[in-house]
Amino acid sequence: MEIKNVTVLGAGAMGHGIAQVFATAGYNVVLEDITMEFATKGLEGIKKFLAGSIEKKRLTQAEADAIVGRIRLSADLTDAGANADLIIEAIIEDTKIKQATFKKLDEVCPAHTIFASNTSYQSVTEISSITKRPDKFVGMHFFNPPQLMKGLEIVQIDKTTPEIVTQLMALAKKIGKDAAVCKDAPGFIANRILQIQRAESLKLYDEAVASAEDIDKAFKAAYGFRMGPIELADMVGLEIALKGAQTFYDEFKRDLFRPSRALTMKVRAGDFGRKTGQGFYSYKK
Repeated sequence: MEIKNVTVLGAGAMGHGIAQVFATAGYNVVLEDITMEFATKGLEGIKKFLAGSIEKKRLTQAEADAIVGRIRLSADLTDAGANADLIIEAIIEDTKIKQATFKKLDEVCPAHTIFASNTSYQSVTEISSITKRPDKFVGMHFFNPPQLMKGLEIVQIDKTTPEIVTQLMALAKKIGKDAAVCKDAPGFIANRILQIQRAESLKLYDEAVASAEDIDKAFKAAYGFRMGPIELADMVGLEIALKGAQTFYDEFKRDLFRPSRALTMKVRAGDFGRKTGQGFYSYKK
């Protein structure tokens, strides 16, 4: 079965970015969210990104128009899943909500539809258990922002058929991604390594060894990274970072992964990073 029609659930930063990646590669895309207002906001994010590419002469107006023309908006799961060959879920990091979404999709999607979750930390096996097609269920973990980052983790569960993994690896090349395959495990590959860096960075912050700025500066200068661990947490969202830390701590029961006190308190205060204008750094103009 050739993948032609791709549905992306969730029009936030990750969702609309993934939708843009597929539309740019020539696929027909449905971008779905719980309201048309949210879906439209996602499309506006795509248009803004494309406008920047036009300004930098990386794209022509005609090419940008063609990309947008391949994206259709929806606020209805039945409509969004009706003709999908591949569905990529990029909604809230809550296993129960993801399961409820896939349970409904299982009833309305064609038998051949492949299900994928873009989850960063939740168990793909657990999410898939609610469906009747675990053999066609994987994790497809894109990195932020999907339009720029070449990384992609294809997460297979015990019931995923090898043919599905092979097909998605080929698809990854078509959309310009350098994909790695792994089994379902907390944090998969990249985030498990990242979590250790972030945990130690925030421990330094909790212990008042250095400021967030100096922790990030030292890390970037020493290892040549574009962003430091705390800057990256602000960009991804501190509520997501906390969810990840708690997931690792619950899974491994190791003090290394115990959530940072500063991180916990910032999330309780509603300071999630860039998206709210305040995190470990201030983004208010």
